[in-house]
Amino acid sequence: MNIIVTGASMGIGFDTVLEFSKNPIHNIVALARDELKLLQLKELCLVQNNHEIQIVVCDISTIERSEFEVVLSKFSKIDILINNAGLLINKPFLDLVKTEWQAIFDVNIFGVVAITKIVFPKLKLSSNAHIVNIGSMGGFPTAKKFKGLSAYSSSKAALANLTECLAEEFAEDNISCNCLCLGAVNSGMLKKAFPSYTSPTSTRSMASYICHFALTAQQFMNGSVIPVTLRNP
Repeated sequence: MNIIVTGASMGIGFDTVLEFSKNPIHNIVALARDELKLLQLKELCLVQNNHEIQIVVCDISTIERSEFEVVLSKFSKIDILINNAGLLINKPFLDLVKTEWQAIFDVNIFGVVAITKIVFPKLKLSSNAHIVNIGSMGGFPTAKKFKGLSAYSSSKAALANLTECLAEEFAEDNISCNCLCLGAVNSGMLKKAFPSYTSPTSTRSMASYICHFALTAQQFMNGSVIPVTLRNP
């Protein structure tokens, strides 16, 4: 499988790439802004799993096709795109300013739109491609909402809706699109949202679930928005 993971420099994205790298048949491209952490990930995949991954240093909120063209040209197709990059700002609604709303949507929505458009020509060359959008219980319609997370939760609600739309848009191209709405996972983002809370779910265990889902779920579903949570939070 040829696999792209965004937001790969830390947390769930980092461990998702590491999990995929356990299987030598996968060709993996890891995207993030932090070059040092991407290099650490690349080294870890090599040392632990004897797997050489490719890294691309870029900002998903401003990504251009030219930044990614050289890497994409190495692949005849892309089978899996995991849109994991995310931004969270924990601040009361009345204190949020327009630039903060814009920054969150630039990453959580417009970044997803941009990378999906860039990768689309390669996705449609796969016989059964799968886009997995990493959402949040904050964006799941019936889930409990929390103070300080209105911008983040709104962006993740938009991502869930976008997932349903893309499933219809890409159905004739044999590209499935599903959204995993994650609950509390012990990541840096969780600490931003709930500084005093510790989740029973590790980034490593969630990464294992995401990898299995990305590899298999497109056989059974398309356009699904799925809650994945033990606690919220």
